[in-house]
Amino acid sequence: MCWTEYISAIGIPIIAAIAAWIAFRQSQIARNKLKLDLFDKRMEVYSAVREALGCITRQGNLTQEQQLQYLQGTRTARWVFGIEVAHYLDEALWHKIVDLELHNTMSKEPSGPERTKHIQKRAEVFKWLVQQYKDFDALVAEYLELRH
Repeated sequence: MCWTEYISAIGIPIIAAIAAWIAFRQSQIARNKLKLDLFDKRMEVYSAVREALGCITRQGNLTQEQQLQYLQGTRTARWVFGIEVAHYLDEALWHKIVDLELHNTMSKEPSGPERTKHIQKRAEVFKWLVQQYKDFDALVAEYLELRH
C-alpha cells in the first residue's frame, strides 16, 4: 500500500469528524438563538407588567389606554411563561387593577359610609399592587435567567 492510500483512508474520517463538529456547533447556535428569542418575548410581557405597576404607583390608577397596553402586552404570557404566570396576570393582577378603578371612582362620591369603605379598600388594593413589584419578580425570575 502506498502512502496516498493511507492518507485517503484517514482523510474520510477526519472530514466526517469536522462535519459532525460543525453540525454540533450549529445546533448549539440555534438553541441559543431560540433562548434569546424566548427571552425577548418574555421581557416584553415583563415590561408591560412593570410599566402598568409603575403607572399605578405614580398616578394611583391606569387610564383606559394604559389598561389596553397592559392587556396587549400580557396576551402572550401563557405561551412564553406558562399557565401559572398567565393565571396570575389575568386573574389576580388584572382583577386588582379593575378593583382599583372601581374604588377610585366610588371614593369620589359624596361623604358617607360607602365612600369611606371604598377609600379603605382602595388603600388595601393599592398596597397589594405596590407589593407586586417583588411578587411578580419572584414569580418570573426563573424564566428570565439566561443560563447556558
